[in-house]
Amino acid sequence: MFLKTATNAKIGLKFLCVGKRFLSVLGRESVRDLASKDGELRVFIVAGEVSGDIIASRFMNSLRKLSPFPVRFTGVGGLMMSRQGLNTLFPMEDISVMGIWELLPHLTKFRLRLNQTVESALTFQPHVVLTVDSKGFSFRFLKHLRARYGPQGLATPQHFHYVAPSFWAWRGGESRLKGLVGFVDHFFCILPFEAQICRSYGLHATFVGHPALEDVFDLKNNKCVDREWKVQGDGEEFRKKYGVPSGSKIISVLPGSRLQEVTRMLPIYARTLELIKDSFSELTVVIHVAPNKHVQDYISDTVHKWPVPVVLVPGGSTCTKYNAYSASQIALCTSGTVAVEMQLARLPCVVAYRAHILTEWFIRYKAKIPYISLPNIVLDSPIIPETLFEACTPPQLAPVLLELMHDESLRQQQITAANKFLSLLDPRQKVDADSIRNPSFELGPNIHVSPRMENARAILSTVLENHLSIY
Repeated sequence: MFLKTATNAKIGLKFLCVGKRFLSVLGRESVRDLASKDGELRVFIVAGEVSGDIIASRFMNSLRKLSPFPVRFTGVGGLMMSRQGLNTLFPMEDISVMGIWELLPHLTKFRLRLNQTVESALTFQPHVVLTVDSKGFSFRFLKHLRARYGPQGLATPQHFHYVAPSFWAWRGGESRLKGLVGFVDHFFCILPFEAQICRSYGLHATFVGHPALEDVFDLKNNKCVDREWKVQGDGEEFRKKYGVPSGSKIISVLPGSRLQEVTRMLPIYARTLELIKDSFSELTVVIHVAPNKHVQDYISDTVHKWPVPVVLVPGGSTCTKYNAYSASQIALCTSGTVAVEMQLARLPCVVAYRAHILTEWFIRYKAKIPYISLPNIVLDSPIIPETLFEACTPPQLAPVLLELMHDESLRQQQITAANKFLSLLDPRQKVDADSIRNPSFELGPNIHVSPRMENARAILSTVLENHLSIY
């Protein structure tokens, strides 16, 4: 995830000062030399989920602005990356599967796409390989790719991965980090405690902040003063644009970005809202639709059956999204990045989640933390109500929503906690001396130096200063 924010800002600086460890020294040329010789900087980039697609698209935009060479991308991505000019090898949704048993029906396609991606990367001969989240696919891809360099006598590009695996959440998770040393050269971590643990197991790692912080810099009317991360949208503008009556209560519903989770969660949410609709004189539901064609089609086909008026907000517009948040009283979220967005918007929420029954059993057996939403995990406190697994049913979810809607003190508790939570995700509070050097790379006079640009500059500097190995 290489964005244009404090998140992107720090990723960059380390991405550019960091990686001089390669497996062979039989002929070393800097990436700068090779890019100069080739007349371009080639980056193979892979994102397998909507959140990763957004992060990667921001990185692509920033890198093009800062690179002294033309930049050529190829790889796998979604709608946002396509807007930056990426012609994806195949639809990103083909590898957007989460879970254990959920993957089994897609295993054959998954393997085909994995082989296709490896072969494409070898043909492309990148100077840099960047994967974003989607660890199930990303790590297999990076491992297979590195194994192929030697036999084919190819230059070995650096492998960077954004979003460290949640090793801290699982029993025995930290010990598995050792197995990544051979094919991941550097991790960019979104939580403040991850980088140090990664380093203790021999992995280069940098805390860069959470990618959702980038939303602050995507909006003109933002507040990032005295380290306070807050996005204030225009709720009245949203009501006017979508014709929502001024007296209607609004609940934002965020069912997820993967088709498998949307098809599981949206019916639960519909039945839940049917149970609570009579508690309000007017109620409008705003469904935030991820930029995933399969998800868009499914939601469009099902909302006409909903028991309350529904407004569909398409993904891709940060402004519209936060306007909707500001118009809402509370939100109902499927666990994921959106819980952080709720904190930025200071919108109280309830987090819900269901999975395949065998996946749920595995999580209960292996998980060593009691929470699933990131604010609760980081603060180690149940600030956000969670209804998970067998507790995630309409009869149990409905009273939780109603309590949050009617209890001002509960809503205020979440709003107050957001300040502390977001300050912990701020990468400016964890700047290492080696992360703020700027080796032999300066921004042009027309580039505005925002945190996101600092991040991209760091990425570029590290890449250009490091060396490739030739097996």
